[in-house]
Amino acid sequence: MTIQTILAVLFRVSLLTFSLLRPSWADERLPDGEITRLDLENKSYSAWYGSPTTRYRHGILGDAVEAASLHFKTNDQTYSVFLPEDQVFEDRTPRLSDLDNDRQPEVITIRSFLNSGGSVAVYGIWDGVLTELASSRAIGKTNRWLNIAGIGDFAGTGQSQIAFVETPHIGGTLYFAEWHGTELKLKASLGGFSNHKIGAREQNLSAIINYNSDDLPDLVVPSNTRRILRIVGFDEGVLKEFDRKKLPSPVARHVVDSKQLRKNCAVFELENRELVTICGHAGSAQ
Repeated sequence: MTIQTILAVLFRVSLLTFSLLRPSWADERLPDGEITRLDLENKSYSAWYGSPTTRYRHGILGDAVEAASLHFKTNDQTYSVFLPEDQVFEDRTPRLSDLDNDRQPEVITIRSFLNSGGSVAVYGIWDGVLTELASSRAIGKTNRWLNIAGIGDFAGTGQSQIAFVETPHIGGTLYFAEWHGTELKLKASLGGFSNHKIGAREQNLSAIINYNSDDLPDLVVPSNTRRILRIVGFDEGVLKEFDRKKLPSPVARHVVDSKQLRKNCAVFELENRELVTICGHAGSAQ
């Protein structure tokens, strides 16, 4: 047996071993991750992160464990995508939303490059495969992160925008991006926001309400100190700040309350355990 034949056999054995081991490795969920579920057009969808890895030791969410895979399940089938060695999902829970109104949800993630930091990446089923459909540019420097603030048709274009705060710990900028082709194109931005406390597991510090009477969703996001709630939205295509509310303590989280949502209100818990309610045009700020 020649050396070439031996090497070929060893290569095939290694591939077989990897394929046998891969399912258990891939199916291991991110330890602090959660499953997102959505019912749309009489079909059930869910998404979650898997394949825990320590190859990106940023620790922005409290530990050095991030995800190397994304999993998306429909009624009858599960799809998976595995990132290259130079990338991770620096996120706890993916989001499901029908961005292009085709009655099929996309998966919205925070994907980080080891050498150039975070980006927003959108995945969906293309030719029967879970595929990256579009992404924003990476921030450009390692250990630089972003956090998604909300998804909705804030600009009134008939298509959803993804709102995210880039570098929420160092003078964060709020961006609104819309999916076009293979890109997430930036529509507008404002400075001075933070929707995350460094090292915290909690990522949900923002809320969507209809603050004024134009029937467009607006976004409530903490300021860069998290001691002010800023209400922002689009007015005739221009991103503006409509109002703000000073707080006695930094924002800790958005409390999801279905009764308050029906009243067009959002509840926030502060670090001092106090609750603050912000309501839209049918209510009032308390």
